[in-house]
Amino acid sequence: MSESTLDNLLHENRTFPPSPEFAAQANVTAAAFDEAAADRLAFWDKQAQLLDWGQPWTQTLDWSNAPFAKWFVDGTLNVSLNCVDRHVDSGNGDKVAIHFEGEPGDTRTITYRDLQTEVSKAANALTELGVTADERVTIYMPMIPEAVFAMLACARLGAMHSVVFGGFSADALRSRIEDAHSRFVITADGGFRRGAPAALKPAVDEATAELDYVEKIVVVKRTNQEVEWTDRDVWWHELVDAASAEHTPELFDAEQPLFLLYTSGTTGSPKGIKHTSGGYLTQCLYTFNAVFDYKPDDVYWCTADIGWVTGHSYVVYGPLAAGATVVLYEGTPDSPHKGRWWELIEKYQVSILYTAPTAIRTFAKWGREIPEQFDLSSLRMLGSVGEPINPEAWMWYRHVIGGDRCPIVDTWWQTETGAAMISPLPGVTACKPGSAMRPLPGINVEIVNDAGEALEWGQGGYLAIAEPWPSMLRGIWGDDERFIDTYWSRWPGIYFAGDGAKYEDDGTIWLLGRVDDVMNVSGHRISTTEVESALVSYDGVAEAAVVGADDETSGQAIVGFVILEGTTEVTPSLVDDLRTHVSHEIGPIAKPKRIMIVDELPKTRSGKIMRRLLRDVAENRTLGDTTTLADPAVMALIRTGMDEASDED
Repeated sequence: MSESTLDNLLHENRTFPPSPEFAAQANVTAAAFDEAAADRLAFWDKQAQLLDWGQPWTQTLDWSNAPFAKWFVDGTLNVSLNCVDRHVDSGNGDKVAIHFEGEPGDTRTITYRDLQTEVSKAANALTELGVTADERVTIYMPMIPEAVFAMLACARLGAMHSVVFGGFSADALRSRIEDAHSRFVITADGGFRRGAPAALKPAVDEATAELDYVEKIVVVKRTNQEVEWTDRDVWWHELVDAASAEHTPELFDAEQPLFLLYTSGTTGSPKGIKHTSGGYLTQCLYTFNAVFDYKPDDVYWCTADIGWVTGHSYVVYGPLAAGATVVLYEGTPDSPHKGRWWELIEKYQVSILYTAPTAIRTFAKWGREIPEQFDLSSLRMLGSVGEPINPEAWMWYRHVIGGDRCPIVDTWWQTETGAAMISPLPGVTACKPGSAMRPLPGINVEIVNDAGEALEWGQGGYLAIAEPWPSMLRGIWGDDERFIDTYWSRWPGIYFAGDGAKYEDDGTIWLLGRVDDVMNVSGHRISTTEVESALVSYDGVAEAAVVGADDETSGQAIVGFVILEGTTEVTPSLVDDLRTHVSHEIGPIAKPKRIMIVDELPKTRSGKIMRRLLRDVAENRTLGDTTTLADPAVMALIRTGMDEASDED
């Protein structure tokens, strides 16, 4: 398929029907939608039965104390047992659970029997330290197998893990340790990133220096960097290697807390999102099987870090509950070369790839000739997660990476939802470039107006969830009032997702990004995603971010930040040409007031663009929290460029 054909498909608003090949063997059929619509709770009962339970539940959902839900009331299970032991017991102990690839090229192959041994030893070791059920254990680690062992060991003991992304600063780490009041921290001396060791232990030491209640810091030796050592420090290998490999997991209530995961909003302190066990694991397992059409011989790779919810749900819990083989990679996509990911897909014969639009756009910017050097024929499914994907990136992903044969599941969900909520289903649902399509079976998502009233097809408004779902958050740690105010106060009994969305005339859902990324220009609601897609469709533009800045005349003015492809020349007319192009693609109302050409955009370490910081720059405000940025120095360059552009104006 030529580039001109790709462009034609985009302009045709092409819909890709379900593949007959997938339809013939799909894990989920169209009947699932009717089944869930007829009796939603019975549908989720059926999904929960795919797990191993000790005591059965007496009630599927208790919503009497809304918005504090209880799912599978009185049921008991152990999450770690369901992700590890039951696969060994069923005769799959020799199946590979994890293919680990370190950035330096070191590898480990871990079977489910190996995983059972390592998790059992880690659970015994943590028990020896004093970790008990309901404890909060902070995990601050690189993407290495011990991070997964630690998560599953905590789950085995009924302790809550609080995984903090290994790229966060000491201050960010400290705030999370303090909020959870963790007595135990598990970390590593460091990890490898872009060919060099990156230290982690010093950040833990700084974060905990004045936290007297932190009793033990368990350290994995990964990079052999020298580290400061105190009486409360203990090496993972000395502690865990000496522990027994025999451990009988205890059964816990379905509502036993499983983990905290901190998210930061545009304002306020990070929120400790609390997830529990039975409902969370039920929906993770169901959506993994349904959305990715998982088969026992698949090799699955989700590129997310375990510090994010995608890493929790679709690196660890969903895949391992299904008994899948997963790839775990420590490192960046461009080290030691820009074909690293494609090299790993060829090496491990990956059949399912789940990644973020930011990564896809980056690869497109680097050029198709890089992935074309590798054999990607093992791929049969592609997934997208993290933010709305622009149609151009979607088509590039399908054509260059998927060889025009792989369905793309563009998923919408949040840290708060715990698992996927909106997504195409391969073999069942058609796909449109850039659309998440429709809610999954058993999920009641609506698009509502300001009054919380459900809108008809063809209209746009706010994305809301009208009924409770199994993997829903159970609160914000230590702050029930904030939980209610943030998610449940806008409309009675309805969860406010914070995202804008619109229906096409056929009911297809298009996500418009965060509500604060939906601009109100002269009374017209314009999605930042739509304008960004228009900018990226201009020949020579690699990536774009758009924000709405306060404007006396129009309420908000559109400001664009654009990264050019390496060979694109910056001409005197380029900015005007870009503005005119957006006007032509969307309409005059969407024409950006200002466009800045930049070298980089402010991104978190998970690859999300921090548009609120761009808005701060566009409105000449003091920058908000930049601790989650991969490179905080980017903002100084952007601000300088904006100031210089203002002087020229």
